[in-house]
Amino acid sequence: MTSRTSVRTGALAAALGAAVLIPAVAAAPAAAATAPTVSCTSAKAGLADKLKKDITAALANRRGTVAIGLYDRSTKTTCTLRATTAYDSASTVKVTVLATLLWDAKKHNRYLTDREASLAKAMITKSDNNATSTLWKQLGMTKIKGFLSAAGMTKTVPGANGYWGLTQENVTDEQKLLKLVTAKNTVLSDNSRAYILKLMNQVVSSQRWGTPAGAPATVTVHVKNGWLERATHGWRVHSLGTFNGGGHDYMMSVLTQDNSTMGYGVTTIQNVAKAIHKDLVPTTSAVARYTPTSTPSEAHVAVPPQG
Repeated sequence: MTSRTSVRTGALAAALGAAVLIPAVAAAPAAAATAPTVSCTSAKAGLADKLKKDITAALANRRGTVAIGLYDRSTKTTCTLRATTAYDSASTVKVTVLATLLWDAKKHNRYLTDREASLAKAMITKSDNNATSTLWKQLGMTKIKGFLSAAGMTKTVPGANGYWGLTQENVTDEQKLLKLVTAKNTVLSDNSRAYILKLMNQVVSSQRWGTPAGAPATVTVHVKNGWLERATHGWRVHSLGTFNGGGHDYMMSVLTQDNSTMGYGVTTIQNVAKAIHKDLVPTTSAVARYTPTSTPSEAHVAVPPQG
């Protein structure tokens, strides 16, 4: 009797085990298939849904890993995708370097020297790497980290051993930086903000690709881009932009990696930018929209030999 009871108990346990295991195995693929989607909110009726639909469409069939941050003050609109994913900064960190230089000068109640101003202009308008390395070394980790702390850019990690292009950044922190640059705050003086925007507006034509694509002639464009190829994750291609005028005031950060070529990443960013500009600033067909260069360029960023 004991043995028959044991057999029945064992059979029941086996049956229960099978019943428990089968749905667990079936559920696993669904969890793995979940991918991040564009999330938008807006004070303007219908705008969030339109932006989500159009940005998603712009990314359809595009390979690579894309992170997006959008903020429009005039309609209190925000869109995000992979907002906390870290990317190698490439040359986009140059805006942070300039902001740190100005923040530190303000703390010491001084103007930039002629040498610093010359280096800053070359760094932003031409993406000059030697100028960036000179300023990065002059500032040092203590000041750079001090600015990041003051700016609330808590997830940005400066590149080690002088490799500023390997600074880790995400769109959340880059949007914080662009918000500081475009509105009055206690971190950057009004003169400092105006200076940064002036230089971002004077970027040479071959580097004015990315987020400005599709911007209407009614807004002023400020941009800083970056690209970098490494052995893992292929090409990183990034673009930061702020746009204001005609009652509009918005900014976007688009960071990408796993691109097959630089040009592929540029196209992905510009597809997203065109959709955003069109939705935020609808215009008649008579109003010109900005078309970036068909031969985008950016200065090569130094990386370790291993890539």
